[in-house]
Amino acid sequence: MTDYRTLESDARGRIDAAADLAALEALRIEYLGKQGSVSLLLKTLGAMSPAERQEKAPEIQHLRQTVADALAARKAAMEAAELETRLAAETLDLTLPAPEAPRGTVHPVSQVMDELAEIFADLGFAVATGPEIEDDWHNFTALNMPESHPARAMHDTFYFPEESGAQGRTTAQQGGRMLLRTHTSPVQVRTMLSQGAPVRIIAPGRVYRSDSDATHTPMFHQVEGLVIDKAIHLGHLKWTLETFLKAFFEREDIVLRLRPSYFPFTEPSVEVDVGFAIDGGRRVLGGSGDEPGHGWMELLGSGMVNRRVIEAAGLDPDAWQGFAFGVGVDRLAMLKYGMDDLRAFFDGDVRWLRHYGFSAFDQPTLSAGVGARA
Repeated sequence: MTDYRTLESDARGRIDAAADLAALEALRIEYLGKQGSVSLLLKTLGAMSPAERQEKAPEIQHLRQTVADALAARKAAMEAAELETRLAAETLDLTLPAPEAPRGTVHPVSQVMDELAEIFADLGFAVATGPEIEDDWHNFTALNMPESHPARAMHDTFYFPEESGAQGRTTAQQGGRMLLRTHTSPVQVRTMLSQGAPVRIIAPGRVYRSDSDATHTPMFHQVEGLVIDKAIHLGHLKWTLETFLKAFFEREDIVLRLRPSYFPFTEPSVEVDVGFAIDGGRRVLGGSGDEPGHGWMELLGSGMVNRRVIEAAGLDPDAWQGFAFGVGVDRLAMLKYGMDDLRAFFDGDVRWLRHYGFSAFDQPTLSAGVGARA
């Protein structure tokens, strides 16, 4: 027992005198390591008689616990002293400006989405959303697109494999094959089915088509508008688009030209061209497209909602009518902010995002300007 107490006293003195953490670790190995003096004492218990073991085991265990506690206490004290020394040496001058730190930016597509929502909210439109994985009926059939329509072809639409649905029915028996929606028009159908009429919504979101070049990507963003009410006519459509484009591009000289066209879900259908001028080799919207140095740019498609679409949505086409339009959000961003390659929108290049991105404080408002930058 005297040897144990001498060993304990010696260990305490050496531990208290340890100069640094490295010296303390060396003492831990010397006493408690596999070949440490205290560990070797523990190994002798197996060779003792039961009486000796009952007498000496508590003393050896007490010695081991005492050394371990002394090591832990000394380590905690040394770490606390080291922290205090470091904190005393470090200073922070609160009178200096905060150091420059990397900042994230709002993607131009997200910014334009907010701008569109702000403009159309002022015109009384609500924002509606729908699933990106859609069925054939909502995406094509309800929009008066026949089975032979080219948009239904595999080379233009991303279809999912056909699978058995609930109670053994195939997806074709329920709502048609499942696909990635090719436009946000199904949101219009779903809104009319769920809310009835009147309706005044915009439907922004991601859409998918099998196409890829400088001005097309397999996934892009689109916003569509729908108004269903009584006594709606083409003049309402033209005024809405003019008001929207003037607010979005922040120019009062926006001139539209409506050309007859064909879309299965509208009748009559019109392509909307916007006048532009060449400025520094770049097209700038504004002014008459018929003047020298000016031209017309096709921007969006629109028209009066087809009676069959209104009927498919559960409404009476003799009582309700309206208009719809659709435009690419990415294209609007390219025109407004001077970008020339759509693929860069999805590359994730930090340099591009820093150049074209927006501060989180650049919230678009009609009073301060939807395109204003802080």
